[in-house]
Amino acid sequence: MLKMTTYVQLLLFFLFLSTVSLVTSFQATPSNYSDREALLGLKSSITSDPSGALSSWGNGSSACTWTGVICKHGGRVFELDLRDLDLVGTISPHIGNLTALRSLYLQDNNFAGNIPNYIGRLGQLEMLNLSGNLLTGTIPSAFTNCTCLVTIDMSGNTISGDIPSSIHLLYKLQVLNIAKNQLDGSIPPSIGNLSLLRTIDLHTNNLTGTIPEALGRLNYIQYLELSLNNLRGIVPLQLYNSSTLAFFAIANNDLYGQIPSDIGFRLPNLRDFHNCVNMFSGQIPPSLHNLTNIKSIRMSHNLLTGSVPPGLNRLHNLVMYNIGFNHISDTTTIISDLTNCTKLQLIALDENHIEGSIPNSLGNLSSSLVKLYLGRNSISGQIPPSIGSLTLLTLLNISYNELSGSIPPEIGGLNELTVLELTGNKLSGPLPMEIGNLTELTKLEISKNELVGRIPNELGLLQHVLSLDISSNKLHGDIPGSLFSLRSLSSMLNLSHNLLTGEVIDTIGQLENIITIDLSDNLLTGTIPLSIGQCQSQQALSLSTNTMSGMIPDSIGNLRGLQSLDLSDNKLTGSIPESLAKLNLQLLSLSMNDLSGLVPSTGIFRNHSVVNLEGNPKLCYSSWACYHSQYSSHSQKKHTVIAVASSSAAAISMLILIFIMFYYRRHLANAKTGAIGSINVRANHPLISYEELSRVTNNFDHINIIGAGSFGSVYKAILLDGTPVAIKVLDLCKMGAPKSWFAECETLKNVRHRNLIKLVTVCASTDFAGNDFRALIYELMSNGSLEDWIHRHRQHEDRTGLHADEVLNIAIDAASALEYMHNDCGGQVVHCDIKPSNVLLDGDMTAKVGDFGLARLLAPLQPEQQSVSSIHGLNGSIGYIPPEYGYGSKPSTRGDVYSFGVMLLEMITGKSPLEQSFSGEMNLAKWVHYNFPYRAHEVIDKRLISTTTDASFEGVQESNTNQLLMNSLLIPMMEVALSCVLESPDERSSMHDSLLRLKQIKSSFSISRTITA
Repeated sequence: MLKMTTYVQLLLFFLFLSTVSLVTSFQATPSNYSDREALLGLKSSITSDPSGALSSWGNGSSACTWTGVICKHGGRVFELDLRDLDLVGTISPHIGNLTALRSLYLQDNNFAGNIPNYIGRLGQLEMLNLSGNLLTGTIPSAFTNCTCLVTIDMSGNTISGDIPSSIHLLYKLQVLNIAKNQLDGSIPPSIGNLSLLRTIDLHTNNLTGTIPEALGRLNYIQYLELSLNNLRGIVPLQLYNSSTLAFFAIANNDLYGQIPSDIGFRLPNLRDFHNCVNMFSGQIPPSLHNLTNIKSIRMSHNLLTGSVPPGLNRLHNLVMYNIGFNHISDTTTIISDLTNCTKLQLIALDENHIEGSIPNSLGNLSSSLVKLYLGRNSISGQIPPSIGSLTLLTLLNISYNELSGSIPPEIGGLNELTVLELTGNKLSGPLPMEIGNLTELTKLEISKNELVGRIPNELGLLQHVLSLDISSNKLHGDIPGSLFSLRSLSSMLNLSHNLLTGEVIDTIGQLENIITIDLSDNLLTGTIPLSIGQCQSQQALSLSTNTMSGMIPDSIGNLRGLQSLDLSDNKLTGSIPESLAKLNLQLLSLSMNDLSGLVPSTGIFRNHSVVNLEGNPKLCYSSWACYHSQYSSHSQKKHTVIAVASSSAAAISMLILIFIMFYYRRHLANAKTGAIGSINVRANHPLISYEELSRVTNNFDHINIIGAGSFGSVYKAILLDGTPVAIKVLDLCKMGAPKSWFAECETLKNVRHRNLIKLVTVCASTDFAGNDFRALIYELMSNGSLEDWIHRHRQHEDRTGLHADEVLNIAIDAASALEYMHNDCGGQVVHCDIKPSNVLLDGDMTAKVGDFGLARLLAPLQPEQQSVSSIHGLNGSIGYIPPEYGYGSKPSTRGDVYSFGVMLLEMITGKSPLEQSFSGEMNLAKWVHYNFPYRAHEVIDKRLISTTTDASFEGVQESNTNQLLMNSLLIPMMEVALSCVLESPDERSSMHDSLLRLKQIKSSFSISRTITA
């Protein structure tokens, strides 16, 4: 009986164990099955698996044995690692069923599409890495449900939208990396509540707003990278109290203010400090050089002043020191101080005010130095031979200084050098043949010096060079054939403005990959080689101002990508090849040669604004004219006596002309002085000194440049009396600049109109080096140029561009100015360069015409005045030049009308006349004409009718508003513009009629708007 009882007890025990096992089995199996199905669902969304990594998935084996799957005890998927497998597809929502997942690694694949919202169901997830994919969309809101996350890396995708404000719910987060995306909005201050954060990397996004003060509460932060965003304002002082911070980067933003002088004490663990490309001012904090363990200091492109503080010689771990593009004033002793920094790889002191000679200790700099930037300072003296010791140097830039002496042959020992830039100095002597040893060079620029001698054949050893520029020196002799064997040349070969002689040999055709060849302004002879047509990649060719002869080779027509061809000022003969008509050139200059015959009438030759044929009297533009010319030539043989008489008369005329020119030059010299004195400047602004202009522009710093033209640059500044101005500084070394100054002075002293830019004063003086200096000081136009608005470089505060009614008002303003210049200023003044960049807008969006450097006074206002012009050849800017100017016609008011019409079409269509789509026979005017009137709506810039500035449109249906703007305003304006751009000057509308029609459009539009409202 006892045995029976024992047997029953044992049976009941085993029955219990089986029941427990069965229950457990029923509990576990569904979860394991769910994980398996989730993984298969993920696989189904993958369209390419080039390595076959997922071939084991779904073959009947346990999911825990599949590639990249790691399970924990109990069979649940604990980790999924599919990194760097080149997988293509999307992330399946099924991934949200892996509810036991702790680590998810999908980085460095090609996953596209959105991050699934179901990822928020992974409540145990600690590590998430989706970096290096093609993910789009926004960060899902459910993402912050994963409250166990420690590390997030979604960098290197194209994710957009905001950073979720609920990110503070991820209270365990230590690493947040969402760099290299397209995130916008501001940085949520709630990030400051993530008290365990050690790394924040948000660089290369579109984040705006200010840096939150709350980031200063992160007591464990070590790595903060906010570079390459649109952040603005002052860096919160609280950030400088993060004593654990080792990496601090805020480069490429719109930040300003001063760096705390005690930064070195506040951030004792700092190793990398990058605040370059901002607007920080003040001095370099001395305490920064107390951080003896710092590795990288990058403070370039700011507004820093003062000198470099002492202590550089203590920074033994320094790898990068970049303070370029500031206003730092110091001496080249900085170089000696850096010789103790034995780990340095980069030094950048360029674009500052560094003076003195380069010390011999240059050769004692770090043997690891790779890049040395010293350009655009005031460094003088010679390049020391010790430079040959920097054998790992790959880049050397000492351009635009005051270096003299010869280039040391030791420079040939820099065998790793890929970029050598010595442009814009006073280097003399020959070009050393040792440069041929720099076989790794990709860029060689030694232009604008005083080098003499021949070009060494050894330059032909530079088999990796992409760009070679030794222009503007005094080099002579033949061009060595070895240069034309440099098949690597793919950017530029520039030998212009030297004294080179001889012929251009046929081997130039070997430069099959080159884009630009410039051999202009030399003494080259011979013919243009036929092989030039083999340079198939060429976009620009200039052989101008030589003594080349013969015919223009037909093979140039093979250069299908050629955009600019300048063969002017030679002795070329024969006819113009028909093959040139097939090229999509933006500029063709064949002027001042001895070309003859019929000018082609097709292709580019129909676009007269880009063709210059002046100075070829034997050219004719019709078959009849050519016949007449030949007949006249034949008959001249029968009239020798008349020819002799004509020659005598010509000789007498020449003597008279010489006398007149001598008198005119003396008169012009006096007139230049008189122009300054008689110019109509404001009474409270007498002539201004060079010293003041230098002071208010920070020594004409490039940061203050707001524009540039053919003859100089324009700087923004505030005069010492508080007047905001735009200062146009002329580069008197440029051909035509002095004449431009005279023309502008002559024009502005005789004109005054509300729509003409006001001249405040002028400066006619010398700079600190004793060079002549000329500047015109205008009122500052706060809304920039019309060009900026047409092409959306400027916008209103609500981020809208020009509205249709604003376009009309600006057109009326510009037309009013021109109508006044043509008819109402006491004589006819032709502007000669009407284009959007020369129409400026004040704070009220009132347009004013500026830049009179090319203006002509057609009718003298006073008996003693002369007709003046500052340009030789074509008058105006490519794309806006009237066609008749290309054939030598003199500037006229109808020429201004044509330019105004092109500008008006650009305002209406939003398209520049220089767009690549306008090539061959097609231009902006013809494109609009072909679509007018039935398809006019197709060429109008749709942004003009997206909204309007007038409140009277409120309540009017959008379709009615758009129709009204189109029919009552834009299309009538287009009709006015087309009447201005007719080929024949005589058929064009006058400026007076154009202005009248524009005003009528405004009146009719106002009436229509009132009725509609």
